[in-house]
Amino acid sequence: MKSIKIISVVGARPNFMKMAPIHNAFIQLEIRNKSKYIGPSIRHLICHTGQHYDKRMSDIFFNDLNLPKPDYYLGVGSGSHAEQTAKIMIEFEKVLLAEKPDLVLVYGDVNSTIACSLVASKIGIKIAHVEAGLRSFDPSMPEEINRILTDHLSDFLFVSEQSGLKNLNKEGISKEKIFFVGNTMIDSLVSYFPKSKKSNILNTFNIHNDQFILVTLHRPSNVDDKNNLKKIIDLLNQLAELRKIIFPVHPRTKANIKIHSHKLHPNLIMTEPIGYIDFLTLMKNAELVFTDSGGIQEETTYLKVPCITLRDNTERPSTVTVGTNLLVGRDLLAAKKSILRILKGKIKKGEIPDLWDGKASKRIVKILMENFSKH
Repeated sequence: MKSIKIISVVGARPNFMKMAPIHNAFIQLEIRNKSKYIGPSIRHLICHTGQHYDKRMSDIFFNDLNLPKPDYYLGVGSGSHAEQTAKIMIEFEKVLLAEKPDLVLVYGDVNSTIACSLVASKIGIKIAHVEAGLRSFDPSMPEEINRILTDHLSDFLFVSEQSGLKNLNKEGISKEKIFFVGNTMIDSLVSYFPKSKKSNILNTFNIHNDQFILVTLHRPSNVDDKNNLKKIIDLLNQLAELRKIIFPVHPRTKANIKIHSHKLHPNLIMTEPIGYIDFLTLMKNAELVFTDSGGIQEETTYLKVPCITLRDNTERPSTVTVGTNLLVGRDLLAAKKSILRILKGKIKKGEIPDLWDGKASKRIVKILMENFSKH
């Protein structure tokens, strides 16, 4: 029986949720193969680059998503973009030379994504990019550079929303490489939603449904600038007069808040990073979410929870045009006005984008198996 070896590369929180349902789809395919031959045998390996090196930012998500211990852990840790990318490339090359996989699966837009795509491309190993085609059209964002380069290196481009198809077509990428499959992050949400009902996180913080605000902020433009961070904390302190605020703090954000000795309102509850299941519970029960994250824009759209995004642009426009996301730029006054409108019940109604149905991973695995079966 023909065997296919595939390596998935993950390095940061969103990658884990995008990869988990694909890993499970490979497992289900192997189970069916053992009972009745329907295609090539699959060996799916996981390589964790260690880009998110804090245990609470990494290990807890593997546990929540029932993922096995990674086959490889590169442990690259922090550093500048150049340092981090270079370290990943050096270590990942060793993995590829040892394993000689048929395909490398990369996810999203983090440094691990572009670093491992570059290495695989130079060795001549096929690349599949999950979440291809997204564009913010903001070249100042490192993630935008990662997205563009990864897409142009990839052999399979798995697109999560309609805008991705338009972007890739405009960039002249062959239509034969492009597949509109839906969103694997939503696959994880659908799969683990029942488990979230058993979470005790609301009682832990003594909060109730639709009576608190959930905040996540980590982008350098928001949290690394002393003046911007002060203005954000001032706004959160004002909002804390009206609602409890749960703010799981990114390690870098926490360090900056500590350095600048910001005073916090008692209702502004800053916590350590929270695991996927507990965070999903918070998200689905929040009155609104205030964020600068890409993935959370998608998750809130699926859950139909109001989302205020503190960014000038988004690479996920369907969350705005179809979903519940409202892009306010970095204008904190506009953010405050939008939040207050929501707290008064003026909520934007949203719909769920095409193919965000929990089946994207099965489509991806089916496409890959059909392709490899031909060769």
